[in-house]
Amino acid sequence: MNISSVTALDSQQQFLQLLVAQVQNQDPLEPVQQEDFIQQLAQFSTLEGIEKLNAQFSDMLELQQLTDGAQLVGRDVRFTIDSESYIGHVDEVTSIDSRLWLQIAGQSIALSSVEAIIDNL
Repeated sequence: MNISSVTALDSQQQFLQLLVAQVQNQDPLEPVQQEDFIQQLAQFSTLEGIEKLNAQFSDMLELQQLTDGAQLVGRDVRFTIDSESYIGHVDEVTSIDSRLWLQIAGQSIALSSVEAIIDNL
């Protein structure tokens, strides 16, 4: 679980605690209007749905990046390390902490270091 989802979970718990406290401490002569209560529950449900969508989009983006990286396996690429340009053959692709790494000649090279894909003739 990442930091943003922990924060979202904390926010949801705080929202529910406030909602319960509001119902418990309401003035019996002026109770919370049913429409207000339903509106607050709908807002909570919408927030929860948005959080789930964000998590799914994040997973989809990571999968797309992995697919893009997998297409480099078996290809030659030009990449830069410390301002020096190199050409190497991509043996495999790994994903670590949502970052793609290419295995080239036994070294892990960040996908962001790739400058070009070289056509294998």
